Amino acid sequence: MLERSLKLPLDGQQSIFLFGPRGVGKSYWLSKQIPDALYLDLLDSELRFDLEANPSKLKQYLGQDPKQWIVIDEIQKLPSLLDEVHKLIEQDSRRFILTGSSARKLKRDGVNLLAGRALTFKLYPLTAMELACQFDLAHSLEFGHMPSIYDKQDLDKAHYLISYIKTYLKEEVMQEGLARNLDAFSRFLEAASFSQGSTLNMSAIARDASVKANAVAGYFDLIEDMLIAYRLPVFTKRAKRRLVAHPKFYFFDAGIYYHLRPKSILDSVSELHGAGLETLVLQDLLAVNEYHRLGYQIFYWRTVHGTEVDFVLLGEKKLLAIEVKHASKIDKSDLKGLKSFAKDYPEAELICLYLGDRQQLIEGIRVIPAAEFLLSLIDFI
Repeated sequence: MLERSLKLPLDGQQSIFLFGPRGVGKSYWLSKQIPDALYLDLLDSELRFDLEANPSKLKQYLGQDPKQWIVIDEIQKLPSLLDEVHKLIEQDSRRFILTGSSARKLKRDGVNLLAGRALTFKLYPLTAMELACQFDLAHSLEFGHMPSIYDKQDLDKAHYLISYIKTYLKEEVMQEGLARNLDAFSRFLEAASFSQGSTLNMSAIARDASVKANAVAGYFDLIEDMLIAYRLPVFTKRAKRRLVAHPKFYFFDAGIYYHLRPKSILDSVSELHGAGLETLVLQDLLAVNEYHRLGYQIFYWRTVHGTEVDFVLLGEKKLLAIEVKHASKIDKSDLKGLKSFAKDYPEAELICLYLGDRQQLIEGIRVIPAAEFLLSLIDFI
């Protein structure tokens, strides 16, 4: 098993929420971290129906050892169970790890989120640092970093990713009653894939998907709650020029994006993999920032005239601006966005990632091979 960078405080007494998209390996990873824990999977319909009818029966499923960890998988399937979990924490000092692949039902009014008695963590797709010698940039751009891609040697990778899209992104949405019109939702997903790494234009996506604009807004909320997409806000701190107002959009994994996006003979490799490379960088930035508790807020920067920096990381002691180029060579024109950002924020550290094989320094900007950056990300940020 590949070693994950996330560390949970398993020696403590506080219970834990562990969120992450379906398929990032939450349950499998926990089974290796705490093999002696009691596991209750709410995807098991018999168990879920039993506890749904009578949540107080949860205590009957537990062992006698009050120190034993109890893992309840997919807690969003039965949010009402949180009241019982809360009671067992308060009265019996029980310790729970509650995993979830959607925050939608848990965000509704009236749901008990344990009143701050549980710590919250997130698990992401594998990072390049976790993959280490198995990391290959070209492979990652096509197949992403979902754990199953690397765990199963005989896996048909493309078929797995297409099945993930079909069974999870579409069918589960319908089963949960989260979107009434599956055809419209499917068209929306494809239309949204063309916005990967781009500033969102809701009207254009609604037009392309033949869906009403208010429905598109709801769909974006839905896939963000399902933890399968991010909307990156624009960086506006101490803004000295007019900036765009809309967020930038990304699906959570480069492989999911690549296989969700319709392709034709008119698509260029640079267009497809350019957005994919940005996605790889973002998903690793998010994961490493979370796992190592670096405390960065992550944005992008774009003026109304189109000058842009892909990622801006704002921390207590550091401001980083990162531009991602799907190109093997960098010239001065590729650095226009970083130079403009530096005029407004001279304290920023400037980084440009590219497909070359050596580090350079061009007019004070560090130009770093993308693969090298991802493999040693913690050292660069």
